[in-house]
Amino acid sequence: MALISSQSDRPSNQFAVSPKRKLFGNVMTGLVFACVAIAIIPLASILFMVVTNGIGGLSPAVFSDLPPAAGMQGGGLRNAIVGTLITCAIGAIISVPFGVLTAIYTTEFGQGNWVAQFVRFCTNVLSGVPSIIAGLFAYGIVVLLTGGFSAVAGGVALSVLMLPTIIRTSEEGLKSVPKTTRLAAVGVGATNFQSVTQIVLPAAMPFIATGVTLAIARAAGETAPLLFTCLFNQYDIKGLWEPTATLSVLIYNFAISPYKNQQQLAWVAALLILIMILAISIIARIVSRRKVY
Repeated sequence: MALISSQSDRPSNQFAVSPKRKLFGNVMTGLVFACVAIAIIPLASILFMVVTNGIGGLSPAVFSDLPPAAGMQGGGLRNAIVGTLITCAIGAIISVPFGVLTAIYTTEFGQGNWVAQFVRFCTNVLSGVPSIIAGLFAYGIVVLLTGGFSAVAGGVALSVLMLPTIIRTSEEGLKSVPKTTRLAAVGVGATNFQSVTQIVLPAAMPFIATGVTLAIARAAGETAPLLFTCLFNQYDIKGLWEPTATLSVLIYNFAISPYKNQQQLAWVAALLILIMILAISIIARIVSRRKVY
C-alpha cells in the first residue's frame, strides 16, 4: 500500500517534454517544411512554365499533322509522338526480359555467389552512367554496324537506361516474398524452378510492373542518346531501321529555332511528355498498391 501511495504521489507532469525540447522540435519541424518548400519551388516553376506555354498550342492538329518546315505555320507532332512510343516500346521489349531474368538469378539462384555480387555492382554503376554514354554505346554497336540511324538503335540506347531500374525494382519485389512461401512450395513437391515461376514471380509482379513503368517514364524524356541513334525525321516513320522523329529530339531542334511556330510546338511537345510521364507514374502507383505478399 505504501508503494502504491508513493507512486500516486508522483507529479503527473514528470514525463512531460521540457520547453527546450519542444522549442527544438518546433524549430526542426519548421526547418524541414522550409526545405521542402525550397525544393518544390523549381519543380513548380517548371510545371507552370510548361503548362502555361504549351496549353495554348494544344489542338487536334498536334496529333494529326506533321511538323512544319522552317517559317511555315500550323503543323503537328504526329511522327514524333509515334516515334517516341515505338522507341520506348523497343527499349522495353529488350530490357524487361533481361532485367527480370537478371533479378531472378541474383535473388533466387545466385545468393552468396560472386557472380551475383558482380552483377549487382555493375547494375549500380550502370544506374549512374550519363545517358549520352548509352547513346554512344548504341551508336557503336547498332548505328555503325547497320550503317544508319534507326528506331532500333534508339530503342537499344533506351534499354540500357531502363535496365538498372528494372533490375533493382524486380530484386526488391522478389525479396518481399516471404521465404516460408518458397519452403511451402518445395514442401508440396515443387521444384525450385516451379516455385520461382509459379509462386514467387506472380507475387512480385506488382513490383516488376512498377519498375517497368518507371523505367519507361525515365526513357521517354531522354534526348542525348537519341541524337546519336534515332537522329530525326521530318516525315512519318517508314521502318524500324530508318531515322525516326521523337518528342525529345523535336524539342531540342525546335527550342533553338528562331521561328515562333516551331518554338510553340516545342512547348507543346514538352507538355505532352509531361502528361505521358504523369500518366505512367499514376499507373505505377496504382499497380504498386499491393506491397506485401
